[in-house]
Amino acid sequence: MLTLAIDTSTKTGSVALLGKDSVLAECLINVGINHSETILPAVEKILSITGAKVVEIDLFAFTVGPGSFTGLRIGAGTVKGFALATGKPVAGVSAMDALALNVANSTITICPMLNAGKKEIYTALYRPSRSGMPEKIRGERVVNPEEFLNGLDEEVIFLGDGVRKYAGLIGEILPDKSFFASHHLQYIKASAVGFIGVKKFSEGDTLDLITFTPQYLRLSEAEEKFRVIG
Repeated sequence: MLTLAIDTSTKTGSVALLGKDSVLAECLINVGINHSETILPAVEKILSITGAKVVEIDLFAFTVGPGSFTGLRIGAGTVKGFALATGKPVAGVSAMDALALNVANSTITICPMLNAGKKEIYTALYRPSRSGMPEKIRGERVVNPEEFLNGLDEEVIFLGDGVRKYAGLIGEILPDKSFFASHHLQYIKASAVGFIGVKKFSEGDTLDLITFTPQYLRLSEAEEKFRVIG
């Protein structure tokens, strides 16, 4: 089984091709270029390196959100195009779930944190699980970081681009209970998206190719302005 996985939910982008139980190739892009210019070339490169063809892909997986509005739309559009052309299924994966998988071996609470702009973060909480997939114990939300952190009272390992922005605040509010993942674990990996996507596919959890949309958690600026005017 071949799975092509894509992440475009943050400023970094990632593409991976997975075999039955291994990563065949993976690419992480962190050069500040719009995903519309990098993701398709990265897919082509991954396929070229592995010798695989799009028609041979059995499953497409991508991050449905939360994250960048533009990035999520690019990822969704790219995957939808591949899936409609090949007739293969699509699994939508939470960006929070994929990020949490980077530290699945943690023994303490896991907190992925993405910068949501407007002095807010996207976040959720997980606890380690024997299955190897962290178990979500607090759902995804967009929230003020100070408000969120003041509600924590346990040891937590933080990771994600929101951590880089709010590391000082985290250390101030949770001085003895905050830990930070290594630098190379701070980015969403398409391989993690792929592994979670395969699990969802095995459970019959796939997306409708016609109706699926990204999960933004909040309105876009255009929608907010329209609501105010309306």
